[in-house]
Amino acid sequence: MNQSYSIKDIIRLLLSHIWLIIVITVLGAGAAFGISKFLLPLQYSSHITMYVQSYTGITENANSANNISNSKQLVNTYMEVLKDDAVMNAVAEKLSKQFEENVLSQNFTINDSGKITPASIRSCLAISSVTDTSAVKVNATAKNAEVAAAICNDLTQVAPQYVEEAVGVGSINTIDTAKVYNTPVAPNTMKNTMIGAIAGFMLIVLIIFLIDFFDNTIKDTDALGKKYNKAIIGDIQAFGDSKKKRDADDVHLKLTDKDAPFHIIESYKSIRTNLSFALSTVEKKVFAVSSANPGEGKSTTSANIAIAIAQSGSHVLLIDADMRKSVQHKIFELVNKKGLSTAVSKMHTPDECIQKNVMENLDVMTAGPIPPNPSELLASDTMEQMLHALSEKYDVILIDTPPINVVTDAMELAKSVSGIVLVVRYGRTTDEDVDNVFDRVKLANTSLLGFILNGVKSKHAGYYSKYGKGKYYYKKGYGYYGAKPELDTVEAKAETQGKE
Repeated sequence: MNQSYSIKDIIRLLLSHIWLIIVITVLGAGAAFGISKFLLPLQYSSHITMYVQSYTGITENANSANNISNSKQLVNTYMEVLKDDAVMNAVAEKLSKQFEENVLSQNFTINDSGKITPASIRSCLAISSVTDTSAVKVNATAKNAEVAAAICNDLTQVAPQYVEEAVGVGSINTIDTAKVYNTPVAPNTMKNTMIGAIAGFMLIVLIIFLIDFFDNTIKDTDALGKKYNKAIIGDIQAFGDSKKKRDADDVHLKLTDKDAPFHIIESYKSIRTNLSFALSTVEKKVFAVSSANPGEGKSTTSANIAIAIAQSGSHVLLIDADMRKSVQHKIFELVNKKGLSTAVSKMHTPDECIQKNVMENLDVMTAGPIPPNPSELLASDTMEQMLHALSEKYDVILIDTPPINVVTDAMELAKSVSGIVLVVRYGRTTDEDVDNVFDRVKLANTSLLGFILNGVKSKHAGYYSKYGKGKYYYKKGYGYYGAKPELDTVEAKAETQGKE
């Protein structure tokens, strides 16, 4: 839940939903246009001005300014008289004689006795005083232009009689008659379209801010690090065909794949560097990679971290400890008939279960057949002894473990690893999920090395861009102008094989 927004946050939030905003704004404008053009009836207007004159105390030498002042005082009283039901009924009688019943029914409400209701005539009228004058302006709007003009003219004819009876002083006069204007005044299609567009824009912006305000998923690496006081080891932008495959673990894009984006490769190199600092203070370079929940990308991330470390020249062993839902054999296209489960249960020796040189400097121990007791196997002394022995042979051992909030398997390895790297899925992992992980890690008395924010959604890949097919170059302006960047050993081999 975002408690405060800076100008930059607001702009970033709106830009991230720019197409949705545009679509809803256009739909709002289109809906308003369609309603105005095809559903709302045409409205016609006519008007007339009535002048109030006071003859109280008028003499031959009377000051004309005083007469106008007296007239102004009567204006508000006259306006109320003009809206009275008695006046409206008198206008209704005149209209009934001028127009056929079907025309009247289209413009007014007809009561059971066949007469026009005063309220329906009053709703067609707009009576107002003209500032600094003793004039009263009458506007009538109806679905028929002739009816609108007739309302004004009929009102001016009956008004003097009722004004004189009600007030007893002064008079109300007109100079001209109301005219018929055949140009409709409503609906104003252009105005309504603009109002619809503004309404659509405001509605979608409000919805976006409400959703973002109450969104408790993790999207900010800085906020994540500050809240939990842990290092941000790296972030990885979303890649792969997310429309077809929702979960990152289903994509399985390796750094050595020809279509691996250059900025993704650089992200994992940065993670490799940060991990080397995180592990520099511990004696055994054995660590686990896990996530709070399934589908957050921890297996693909584990595989690519192992590849990145191996590319630096370190001898790496990747162990798939997710024996319930093993993935590493699929990522590296390996046979999974024997692996961690058979090694810990002593059906095979650890050396027999390790598949050597899957890539240069990288060995992989797959999960093996699914055992009935994976948690017990990981917590066993045999597992601890095996990891201790293997740590003497390898520079780094990376263990892909099941999600921490789902099963206890990762916590069973607490005594055997230096710490856990938590993969957090952008826009999916919540604060509560990470809180639960912290509680479990604390209970297991192990260390959380830091976070990797996976699947970051951004339209920009930092300073890098893809150019051509299978080759990646720095953007101009960064200081590199078209020459091919140096590749790690494995990357170079992969490209050479692609050319051959």
